[in-house]
Amino acid sequence: MTRFSTIAELANVGNPLHLAMGVFDGLHLGHQAVIEAAVKGAEISRGMPGVLTFEPHPIQVLSPENAPRQIFSSLEQKERLLAALGVEVLLVLRFDEDMARQTAATFAQSLLSVPGLRQVVAGEDWKFGKGREGTMTFLRSCSSGYNVEVEEIAAVTCRGERISSTRLRRALRDGHLSSVREMLGRSYSVLGSVVAGEQVGRQLGAPTANILVGEEQLPPDGVYAVLARIEGESGEREAVANLGIRPTVGGTQRLLEVHLLDFEGNLYGENLEISFGRMIRGEKRFQGHAELQKQIQKDLDEVRRLFDGDEAEVKPDTPIKKRGD
Repeated sequence: MTRFSTIAELANVGNPLHLAMGVFDGLHLGHQAVIEAAVKGAEISRGMPGVLTFEPHPIQVLSPENAPRQIFSSLEQKERLLAALGVEVLLVLRFDEDMARQTAATFAQSLLSVPGLRQVVAGEDWKFGKGREGTMTFLRSCSSGYNVEVEEIAAVTCRGERISSTRLRRALRDGHLSSVREMLGRSYSVLGSVVAGEQVGRQLGAPTANILVGEEQLPPDGVYAVLARIEGESGEREAVANLGIRPTVGGTQRLLEVHLLDFEGNLYGENLEISFGRMIRGEKRFQGHAELQKQIQKDLDEVRRLFDGDEAEVKPDTPIKKRGD
């Protein structure tokens, strides 16, 4: 995927360009409908499908007191997810005070003047420009002098209610991962690098990879059946994850630790994408290491049983690697 940071750079694409526009916080099914329209348009014109998005989230500049404390995915992971949807061009505009002051007319003219731009797509309620004065209707009125189609996409619903990032964030916070999967069309995942830990898991017979995930939102603390994808591998691996502060061993910092079933190898420094499935149990303080070790073995046995019975409730994006491979 080719990434740009200014609208002017889009002139370098050199093909009919079809842009989906939005913040795409979470990349849920509503966002995917917008992106799919641009991808289909590019297929018809034999052009390039692209996404125009913003970093950071505009609400962090416009109304920081109302901004979510955590994000759904880092820009790196968002790029991976967009590539899987067929996006080939990514324009990431830095949203700062200067952009917040830019009028809708100025933004529209700058965008519509891009050579080769043939289509722009956004949700029906998408707003842009100073004071959110720009609408899709306004953008369409500005496009009359350009050979650019302006298309707005209706909201997508799930169980009779509009899918939104706010609804998605609430479901994830409350641990309703089945609802999260419905709204995403995939299992919720986070991307992070493996960092050195205290090797407590190894001492207890289940070595874990400590995942540094940054500001991504995580589900409630507990033990989960998960799939782990090591960067550079084509398949995902069955695994068990522990999320929490580890009260039995005196932990104070919230950590995501993942044990890959029947895996041998050094993961330090690797990037892992962790997709969450069924929650096995909540976090618990045990009487000591011996009791914790027995529970870990029970957790491992339960996760194996769930995967063997296709009951782990985690949707693989790629073929699952056989244990031990």
